[in-house]
Amino acid sequence: MKKIVSLLTLIVLFSSCSEYQKALKSEDVAFKYDVSSKMYDKGKYEKAIRLFEQIAPSYKGKPQAEKLFYMFSQSYYKTKQFYLAGYQFENFASSYPKSEKVEESSFLGAQCYSKLSPVYSLDQVDTDKALDKLQNFIDTYPNSTYLPQANAIVKGLKYKIEKKAFENAKQYNTISDYRASQIAFDNFISDFPGTTFKEDALFLKLDSAYKLAVNSVVLKMEERLNYAKTAYNGLIKYKADSKYKAKADQMLAKIDKDLQQFSK
Repeated sequence: MKKIVSLLTLIVLFSSCSEYQKALKSEDVAFKYDVSSKMYDKGKYEKAIRLFEQIAPSYKGKPQAEKLFYMFSQSYYKTKQFYLAGYQFENFASSYPKSEKVEESSFLGAQCYSKLSPVYSLDQVDTDKALDKLQNFIDTYPNSTYLPQANAIVKGLKYKIEKKAFENAKQYNTISDYRASQIAFDNFISDFPGTTFKEDALFLKLDSAYKLAVNSVVLKMEERLNYAKTAYNGLIKYKADSKYKAKADQMLAKIDKDLQQFSK
């Protein structure tokens, strides 16, 4: 019995493969459409794509086109070809605005761009593009069932943008360019007022101001010490129990001690 089942399975597989090969070589677009749909339903997306690519131009404007281009888009998505999937989903949504699949396609199209977003240390052009696409989806479908997913993706992408900006500002502190560091952290906090890196940014701004002040020539020291004290106050005002408080208090003690020479 097992041999018979195995034999039947092989016959079905062989028949399927030969039908697919026949479809690839055929000039009958209806036959190609039928076989490509079967490949799609079986989850054989790579094979389906090869046939979709052959027949897509012939089906534009035809009744079957909506289903075909939806399957085409999904096949690229399922095979993680996100650039092509994003393009196809966007094209589907604009071509079939009344389709029951338009909301899903609009979301998946936007999501595809988020899949192309690189690690934070690289150029974030694709991340910015993904944010624009997702925001457009959120604005267009404010009551969508995909809204929680869209918002979660947006949150992750924004974190990545913030992380890159924070690390860029941090570099100035790392290379001891303390004046540039203070400016960079001021800009960072201004650009991202609600950032999760705000406490770190405020401390590093203080650290830069402190190091610049205590290593200054006497002519510039008082002004810079007072600025560093302001930076300390900014950190403590933001978070009185900051994880950096012990280090910040040590800096403040040094600042106050050095300022005494200017009050005599």
